[in-house]
Amino acid sequence: MSGTEPLSGAGKGALETVISAVKTQAPGRGLPPVHLWNPAHSGDIDIVIQRSGLWVHEGRPIGREALVRLFSTVLRKDPDGFHLVTPVEKMRITVEDAPFVAVRVDHLRDAGGRPVLRFLTNVGDEVDAGPENPIRVEIDAHTGEPRPYVHVRRGLEALIARPAFYELAELAEERELPDGPTFCVESGGVWFAVAPSGVELQ
Repeated sequence: MSGTEPLSGAGKGALETVISAVKTQAPGRGLPPVHLWNPAHSGDIDIVIQRSGLWVHEGRPIGREALVRLFSTVLRKDPDGFHLVTPVEKMRITVEDAPFVAVRVDHLRDAGGRPVLRFLTNVGDEVDAGPENPIRVEIDAHTGEPRPYVHVRRGLEALIARPAFYELAELAEERELPDGPTFCVESGGVWFAVAPSGVELQ
């Protein structure tokens, strides 16, 4: 058995149930409608999504990229935490920070010529920042460094990787906000604050 084999130990049956449930979704319909599924809570699974975006099962990295993407499509954030959800089971997992990482940002224009920031996540999602998918930045209490996020879908966010955030920093313009001068970026007709004026973004 390889060090990246994900289906081992007590969680094997539960994970196989998730795989089977997702694969029954007809192709071409996009993401499964996990927001419409209301199964009873079936327990916890020893899956951790690390701050780096790495998925780990029972202490071992899940080495199959296609399997990680499959699991990501049935990930849901509920008031009591993050779960893998199927029509018949709901299994809680651990997420150390955001469940996804935005590894790339493309600078586009919409039909009206407005800037659009399109992010690509580590699990293959593409999301355009805007009113439905805002960018937000927290300041790490321990390091003082910015931790930027973009909303992906239904409460699930992606941590914006450092190289992508540097690209945002290069685009940032100073704007006067109620809290004072602030560096902001525009996408989808919305300006998003990325740092107070005077803060070194790189």
